Amino acid sequence: MSFTMYVPTKTLFGAGMLNKLHEQRLPGRKALIVISNGKSTKANGYLARLENELKLAGVEWVLFDRVEPNPLRSTVMAGAAAARENGCDFIVALGGGSPMDASKGIAAMAVNEGDLWDYIHSGSGLGRPLVNRPLPIVAVTTTAGTGSETDSGGVITNEEMHEKSAILDDALFPVLAIVDPELMVSVPPKFTAYQGFDALFHSVEAYIAGTANLMSDMFALAAIENVSRYLTRAVRDGKDLEAREHVAFGNYASGFVMCVGSCASEHSLEHAMSAYHQELPHGAGLIMISRAYYTHFINRHVCDERFIRMAKAMGMAEASEPMDFIKALVKLQEECGVAELKMSDYGIKPEDFEKLAHNAMDTMGFLFRCDREPLSIEDCVAIYAASYK
Repeated sequence: MSFTMYVPTKTLFGAGMLNKLHEQRLPGRKALIVISNGKSTKANGYLARLENELKLAGVEWVLFDRVEPNPLRSTVMAGAAAARENGCDFIVALGGGSPMDASKGIAAMAVNEGDLWDYIHSGSGLGRPLVNRPLPIVAVTTTAGTGSETDSGGVITNEEMHEKSAILDDALFPVLAIVDPELMVSVPPKFTAYQGFDALFHSVEAYIAGTANLMSDMFALAAIENVSRYLTRAVRDGKDLEAREHVAFGNYASGFVMCVGSCASEHSLEHAMSAYHQELPHGAGLIMISRAYYTHFINRHVCDERFIRMAKAMGMAEASEPMDFIKALVKLQEECGVAELKMSDYGIKPEDFEKLAHNAMDTMGFLFRCDREPLSIEDCVAIYAASYK
């Protein structure tokens, strides 16, 4: 057993922490603020609060508000051009996983030549190393789902190739992250659930992966416990700040899991789904395939005791067999109102399954190599088929 630990991000965690941004040593004098193309960041006053903090810090800024859910390569390139044209020397990401991930790509491409896919190491990417150090990133998260505020990767969709993959580099760790649960109380129930399950599955996948180690296990079990025991409360009452804090902490811990361990092939399988169906929220796609995915590995007895320990972490004290994990998972999905999500509602058809399976393996095959037992194309198709509604 071995691991490498490197998470250089300074983090301010807790209610009201956004108010301390202006007190921090910021990494530049002119920021590109990156937010989604939706209304919530502005309507809820979060953008205005961030701008006031930057003003107090004596920092200028330019706004880039074009990031869509499952951010696109073309949007990243547009953001990089905006950073260059306006002389920005650092990035401030404000929002959920999409602005966070897009900011990683923008930070890289603002100072490097060519196209983002030149620096992607999977699928049709050319796998070139970044020549110039990316612009520094400050991450202010308004959701609890991706853990992107504490990791060094950003997942981007190449809309031309239908590939969803990650730009990865140690220089893409944010220099500063703010995790303020007060900014999460406005997230609608269904998105609270989608994001919470994304955070949960980061740690569940890592806990059963072949790359699991003592350090990743510690963070993963903490994340599983905090997310699973408080997510229902956060979904039912968004203003329950205690619940928001625990889910946010679970998400934060899952970010560490991805730095010292790894996700597994469930994420690859979902990325293929949302690469072809951009309107599919990533967390929703993970929920759709989760029961079949984990049942596959339980039936092969790859790590029975680990499934039992996860069930106990989720609150099933009497758990004694691996399928108790599935029972706990289904119960949580039912409580959060997401147990009956349908692939068909997003245009996915059974005849797509083999194409999706090949896309998952071709584009993010490195996560398949983290599985304790290899999945075949036929296995992937069977998981999609068992998940289909």
